[in-house]
Amino acid sequence: MLPHFFEWTRRLAANLPSSCALCGIAGPANLCAPCHRRYFSRERPRCLQCGLPLGDSDPGTDRCGECLQNDRSFDATVVVADYAAPVDHLVLALKFGSQLALAPLFGHLLRDAMLHHRGSALPDMLIPVPLGAARLAERGFNQAQEIAKALARAIAVPLTADLLERTRDTLTQSTLPLNQRQGNVRNAFVVTPGGADILRGKHVAVIDDVMTTGETLNEIAATLKRHGAARVTNLVFARTPPK
Repeated sequence: MLPHFFEWTRRLAANLPSSCALCGIAGPANLCAPCHRRYFSRERPRCLQCGLPLGDSDPGTDRCGECLQNDRSFDATVVVADYAAPVDHLVLALKFGSQLALAPLFGHLLRDAMLHHRGSALPDMLIPVPLGAARLAERGFNQAQEIAKALARAIAVPLTADLLERTRDTLTQSTLPLNQRQGNVRNAFVVTPGGADILRGKHVAVIDDVMTTGETLNEIAATLKRHGAARVTNLVFARTPPK
């Protein structure tokens, strides 16, 4: 699996930016029109709050049963696509293959998703999910911040990357059982000094590449609201579908 993935990222790097990042066909953009139509133009009903696909078992509302039963600190979630092949390869190429040329593509696709999100309003500011110091040093960049930079340019909304800090390096959420994920990120984020004055009464959008259970984003939203944010919207490139 890993040798295949790294060979894929090597070919992807060779193709960018003059070839489609998914099919490799030559062209002026890093996503060709056929791939855009196939993977990013299929709108599906999603929960307005958490972004999961709505199924037949969900009530006739805009929110899934889980969100109706449980309080969430965030108010809405905008999703580009499910975290599934081949979209997951793009995420892995950006995060672990250092293919930073993909970040503008992610940002523009997020912009398009925002335009189609029901009841969506432009936020007052963008905040990327911060990395811990060790992970940032190891990776050399924060993929959420790179996406947020592109999105900020695309929608003309300011990026405030220094307003939120991660206090410690947490374990990777996807490696933990569901019942341990909330505790893993509890009190892991702080608003920097003076941040409450900036946040008060504002609609804040939090940017990330992937949303799995939503515990990290929920902890961030709770932290931002404790410091005065009026509304928190998650803007995520990919959402892990339910199993």
